[in-house]
Amino acid sequence: MKIKSLHLYPVKSLAGISVDRFELDDFGPRGDRRWVIVDEANRFVTQRQLPLLAKVKTELDDDLVRVSFPGGGSFLLEPDGGLQDVVVWRDQVAGRVGASEASAALSRYCGQALRFVYMPEDSFRRVDPERVPEQRRVSFADGFPLLVTTQSSLAELNSRLESPVDMRRFRPNIVVEGCAPWAEDGWRSLAVGDVSFEVVKPCSRCVMTTVDPDSGLKHPGTQPLKTLAGYRRTPEGVIFGQNAIHQSHGVIRVRDHVTAIYQEN
Repeated sequence: MKIKSLHLYPVKSLAGISVDRFELDDFGPRGDRRWVIVDEANRFVTQRQLPLLAKVKTELDDDLVRVSFPGGGSFLLEPDGGLQDVVVWRDQVAGRVGASEASAALSRYCGQALRFVYMPEDSFRRVDPERVPEQRRVSFADGFPLLVTTQSSLAELNSRLESPVDMRRFRPNIVVEGCAPWAEDGWRSLAVGDVSFEVVKPCSRCVMTTVDPDSGLKHPGTQPLKTLAGYRRTPEGVIFGQNAIHQSHGVIRVRDHVTAIYQEN
C-alpha cells in the first residue's frame, strides 16, 4: 500500500488543500484545523449549517493561513484579539480571536455574524479519553488528529452511485491506495516510514458528505450518505474512513509505503 494523497484543512469546514507532504506535531498534521469559525454564542459553525463555506478557499502562506472568498477578497488570518472560550461539540477550549477584517468579510458572505478563532500552542483540547487513555491533544478537528480513507473504498461506493463523488466529500488527511475496499475496517495500526499511527475509531458520516464542494449546495436526501446508510451502518454510525492518532512526530509524503497491522479476530 502507498499514500495516494495528503490533505490539510487550515480552517475547520472551509475548503482543504492537497499537499505533497506534511509534518506531524503535537496537534496532528501541522497547521490542520488550528482555525475555527464561531457564531455569536462562540459555538463552532461548519458546512452542516452553512454549506456555502465549502467555496471559501484556503492556502498556507508560510506559517499563516490565507482565505479567499468567491467573487474576490483575500485575507491573511492572524490572531489579533484576546482569548475566548469556544464550544466544539462537548468541549470548551480557549482560542484567540483574530482576523477582524477576514471575519467581517466572512459575515457578509454568510449573512450572519461570524468570527475566526485560532487555537494557540498553550491551549489544550483533549482527544476522547474513552478512545485514547493518554493525555493527547487535538486541534479543532471533530475529535481526533487524523482521518484516513482508502481510494478503493471510494471506488466501491462510486460503483453504487448514479453520479460518482470525489474524496473531497469525506475530508480525509491521508488517502491510501493499494488495498481491498473497506480493508481499513480491520486495521489496528499503520506505519509510514518512521511514523506509526493507532487506528482508534471508525468515522461516522453526517450530512456534510452531501455538500457539493464546488457549488456549496447541500442535497441531504441524495447520495452518497443515503447509499452508505444502506450497507455501512454500524453501532458507531454510517461509516466511511478511520480516525487515527499518531505515535510520534515526523514527516510523511505522498507515495510513501504504508504497512498495516490488522486486528485479531
